[in-house]
Amino acid sequence: MNNKNGFKLNKRDYVLRAWQNSTELVRDYQEYSNQIEDKHLVDIFKKLSEDEAKHASKLLDILQGYDE
Repeated sequence: MNNKNGFKLNKRDYVLRAWQNSTELVRDYQEYSNQIEDKHLVDIFKKLSEDEAKHASKLLDILQGYDE
């Protein structure tokens, strides 16, 4: 699909990277909610973490389908 810098990426590569990004965001949002004291922001970051976890789960399902 993409031949930038001599690497050819396929659909699985894109899904894998998207899943990795999503799981990293989950960890980041959780960490942010643990490090701040502003209740409003804590709630926002917790919600963002939950939403991103759903995205990561969907991407993982797709990714596992490529490995079957």
